[in-house]
Amino acid sequence: MSTQTSNLKSPADCPAVIPVFPLPGALLLPRGQMPLNIFEPRYLAMIDDALRTDRIIGMIQPDPEGGGAAAAPKLYRVGCAGRISQFAETGDGRYLISLTGVSRFRVESELATTTAYRRCHVSYDAFASDFEPRAGEEAVDRAGVLQALRRFVEANELQVDWSGIEEAPNEALVNALCMMSPFGVREKQAMLEAADLKTRAEVLVAVTEMELMRTGGGPEPTLQ
Repeated sequence: MSTQTSNLKSPADCPAVIPVFPLPGALLLPRGQMPLNIFEPRYLAMIDDALRTDRIIGMIQPDPEGGGAAAAPKLYRVGCAGRISQFAETGDGRYLISLTGVSRFRVESELATTTAYRRCHVSYDAFASDFEPRAGEEAVDRAGVLQALRRFVEANELQVDWSGIEEAPNEALVNALCMMSPFGVREKQAMLEAADLKTRAEVLVAVTEMELMRTGGGPEPTLQ
């Protein structure tokens, strides 16, 4: 089942209280697409409730240094709200959904709740530019992004659709590469919290280059 197109055009259009899905390594960005396989009872209930209301889910990472109980680890302060844009139910009771990123948010407080899943009071005001498609694209060093990607692909012997990459606008390219990247929780959070698209691209390139150096796939030293 596909859902209707969203009319969330500004921070004022977005709900102040949302359910949150803490998932390490999961990065959702505005206008990005995130497929999810839902099977835990508490998150099945979360999806049921979201489908009955505004279809908004907040993706957020647990903070590995934040502590908290194992069942309710402390969360990073910044996540990204997504709207359920596709939904299907499997024969064994799982939900296959796709979230479309709407905007980043900052957690103001976590609510005491009777639901099995967690809910937070959030603000989108610091991320008003998230509602502007392709904002800041002209400032992105596209050549630098593609160069880092090519080196990473070659070092890891990966297969990619270069024609699709070459045709992608800068926002779609940078955000998709960040979301699909194999990096850790802290690196993904740095990409999420980047001030703008240019900075996010710079973080992506820097993290990629550090990983290439760590694994021996970095550039050869030059003689001066």
